[in-house]
Amino acid sequence: FRRFHGSSKGLNFCPSLLGVLSLRGIILFIINTTTLKKDIEDRSDIILLINSFYERVRVNDKIGYIFTEIAKVDWEKHLPRMYSFWESILLEDRGYSGNPMTVHIALSKIVPLRESEFDEWVILFTSTVDSLFEGPKAIDAKTRATNIARLMLHKIKTA
Repeated sequence: FRRFHGSSKGLNFCPSLLGVLSLRGIILFIINTTTLKKDIEDRSDIILLINSFYERVRVNDKIGYIFTEIAKVDWEKHLPRMYSFWESILLEDRGYSGNPMTVHIALSKIVPLRESEFDEWVILFTSTVDSLFEGPKAIDAKTRATNIARLMLHKIKTA
């Protein structure tokens, strides 16, 4: 260390340490600003989540065929309904009306919807949330998705 002259405080200065700290600070700043995720805040976040999730669902080996070949989902109609569904759950918007239970119970009469299919759905949903968001609403989304899947499975088994 060498001492700065002319300073009333007598500050210590080490150029090599300052260089390392600055470089480390820059690296941490870059890492933090490129990996930080925000929480789910509005409809645009819901749309991003749902679009990303269903992109994964459609190509999934375990459950994709249920959506594409069995249910033959009309994505232009289904996605906006899912935006409203999740917006009503996570953001307390009252824009959704419908009964997803009856649809899934009817579908279970055509193709078996077992615990393994619901587990895969939950894995895809939670991993999609984790890839995009973090925070209380993101945690709530994963918890609610898990609870919805369990409830649907129970209703299907008891129907």
